[in-house]
Amino acid sequence: MHALDSWKEEKRSAYLYRIISDQESGTPRQLLFLELAKEADKQAELWAQELKKSSHPIPERYHPDLRARIVAWLVRRLGPHKIRTVLAAIKIRGLSVYAGRHPGGHPMPATLDDVGASHRAGGTSGGLRAAVFGVNDGLVSITCLVMGVAGASSEYGVILLTGVSGLLAGAFSMSAGEYLSMRSQREMYEYQIGLERDELAQYPNEEAAELALIYQARGLDKEEARALAMRMISDPEMGLDTLTREELGLNPDELGSPWLAALSSFFAFIGGGMIPLLPYLLGLQHRPLLTSISLTGIALFCVGAALSLFTGRNALLGGIRMLLIGGTAGAVTYWIGDLIGTTIL
Repeated sequence: MHALDSWKEEKRSAYLYRIISDQESGTPRQLLFLELAKEADKQAELWAQELKKSSHPIPERYHPDLRARIVAWLVRRLGPHKIRTVLAAIKIRGLSVYAGRHPGGHPMPATLDDVGASHRAGGTSGGLRAAVFGVNDGLVSITCLVMGVAGASSEYGVILLTGVSGLLAGAFSMSAGEYLSMRSQREMYEYQIGLERDELAQYPNEEAAELALIYQARGLDKEEARALAMRMISDPEMGLDTLTREELGLNPDELGSPWLAALSSFFAFIGGGMIPLLPYLLGLQHRPLLTSISLTGIALFCVGAALSLFTGRNALLGGIRMLLIGGTAGAVTYWIGDLIGTTIL
């Protein structure tokens, strides 16, 4: 990266740190982001010195670009907590203070295993997330499709053909979307971790100072925070892992696999979507729609109850809620299909 680009990046960070600090007025985080702004200004000064060495003109002052102004507007409107991923993408550090951990409820890390312990405890892979949502989307969307077509036409072949077409289209669409989403997210995270690696190699003391500020915001006194930060930075592997988690708020162990997410989403959507189609796929001639509704109702309840494993909510209430939502969607779609079918046919 050119020295001028690096200077602009550090000045942009300092500008946004001060915006975040203003939003955190009256909290311990206000001082953290104000100090991070000062550290970014110091980094910018180092790049300014590099520009002087190469006789490159240095801007008299920093003018925020459109991207910085948009992010600043979002911070003021929504708050930094709600746009953490956006802030991480433009090199804003200290975001782990929004992870809900504090000195009274979570011990400070002292080893590499300690650094990642809290992240590993509740993390899930991209494949598991994609599978859960894939089953849910496949079940609800194909149910609505079958009900809509059945409301318009009772022809067995029409319902089967439409359902299978929708099943395949939805599965490919979901998997492609998951792949692109996970790939983009992973590339962003890898880019940020790469920047952190380069900065750690070039400016270890400055990185230790930023890390110490985060620990101070968590409740450690200045000397303890500095000593802990220096101990983390002394080991390059531990230092990078710690900075990734504490400054960026990312877990490098859970970046996720785009292909795993895509395949999980594809097969999960197929699995969920086949349930309302099952009577038609098996060639059931006696009341196939009623059988489809019954199977779908049972599946909706089971999926809703299973989701409680991830949400921590009551399984019975989760199952009933999913049944009511899916059932309502199916009933409305059937009514619309019947209305359209009556009008057209």
